Amino acid sequence: MPRIGYSKPGSWGSFWAMLTLVGLVTRAAQRADVGGEAAGTSINHSQVVLQRLQELLRQGNASDVVLRVQAAGTDEVRVFHAHRLLLGLHSELFRELLSNQSEAALQEPRDCAAVFDKFIRYLYCGELTVLLAQAIPLHRLATKYGVASLQRGVADYMRAHLAGGVGPAVGWYHYAVGTGDEALRESCLQFLAWNLSAVAASAEWGAVSPELLWQLLQRSDLVLQDELELFHALEAWLGRARPPPAVAERALRAIRYPMIPPAQLFQLQARSAALARHGPAVADLLLQAYQFHAASPLHYAKFFDVNGSAFLPRNYLAPAWGAPWVINNPARDDRSTSFQTQLGPSGHDAGRRVTWNVLFSPRWLPVSLRPVYADAAGTALPAARPEDGRPRLVVTPASSGGDAAGVSFQKTVLVGARQQGRLVVRHAYSFHQSSEEAGDFLAHADLQRRNSEYLVENALHLHLIVKPVYHTLIRIPK
Repeated sequence: MPRIGYSKPGSWGSFWAMLTLVGLVTRAAQRADVGGEAAGTSINHSQVVLQRLQELLRQGNASDVVLRVQAAGTDEVRVFHAHRLLLGLHSELFRELLSNQSEAALQEPRDCAAVFDKFIRYLYCGELTVLLAQAIPLHRLATKYGVASLQRGVADYMRAHLAGGVGPAVGWYHYAVGTGDEALRESCLQFLAWNLSAVAASAEWGAVSPELLWQLLQRSDLVLQDELELFHALEAWLGRARPPPAVAERALRAIRYPMIPPAQLFQLQARSAALARHGPAVADLLLQAYQFHAASPLHYAKFFDVNGSAFLPRNYLAPAWGAPWVINNPARDDRSTSFQTQLGPSGHDAGRRVTWNVLFSPRWLPVSLRPVYADAAGTALPAARPEDGRPRLVVTPASSGGDAAGVSFQKTVLVGARQQGRLVVRHAYSFHQSSEEAGDFLAHADLQRRNSEYLVENALHLHLIVKPVYHTLIRIPK
């Protein structure tokens, strides 16, 4: 490629003066003992430097390289007059590419070419404004040119917006898989699991890959109305994606049919297009479900293993499995409530209920921090401050009859946040089966702050879920 140098007459002096100023500002900002002072005075003109660097990029003063960026598949070319030194400071690829030439022709995907000006600006100023649609192309550019700080920044942005419920989780998941970003992949997968009902009802559901679908179907922490809703979502996906029979049958076998009441199972067998086509592949699972509903769990567990995932409820929002609880002004004082759940998913237990008592305390103090006013010698001791406590949620059964029947209960608490007019699950806390509370519940929450990420209009939106877990009591010899 021809070597075409580019610079403006008389501009080199201002360029090197700018770099000198950067060094002076850096040194001036360091603290030092001057004239016997305990600490030096910090002089910070970094904003001035950033403004002048922006002007340097915008006006092209003293530029010594030209980047011609073409959008793939088009004749559109954007020209950037830049500076070899500044590009090379951030990117080893730019340093090598521009080491012996003054002009470089770059071809980028259309979405990347559209944000290349933002990318270059970041190399000069260390900051940029990101929109949701720009996250992937900016991350691609940062990855391609080896700008690690921008990679981390955009990945953090994507994870933060997933937690807030506004990111395109399906698209970002597939991108994370393609780039090998395991942290982003896990963040996307967690958001999809906690908000599956909303995702399944959106346009994103049609873009779910078979691999992502399988990842979701295997999870027990899916949040949705009930297992029937998951079946209908899967059936809608099968109708759109039309996967090979082996993929469809594998997915259908991941549905937890014992969690669906017998009356609904009858309707599925009579009306479901997916079961009409692939019924033989799940016939054994349907029989297992009917057997489970026909006998008492205690009797069923004598002959069959009930420790498999098919007998473990997911995080169902239906009234049989829990209840919502909105706590207004949660930092104010203690609150309590009660609710009922079905003893278990078996049809045999359909009419049996367990009552649960719930206590919420915004500033519970452990024994070691509770107020003590005098020691053994009568010397007054300072009382612990309320802010030293942490929120506490305790869920206890009103009676203890359930465990005797070979059932223990796993409790989950969902914390909602409102994004774009809808409530999304932002946090989930699970209790150990033998525990009455989650040890890390809202451990980092500041409920005093009205704009806390845990609050919606100064209210704490919880959903309490109790999942019965069956245990095999007697093993029949093989």
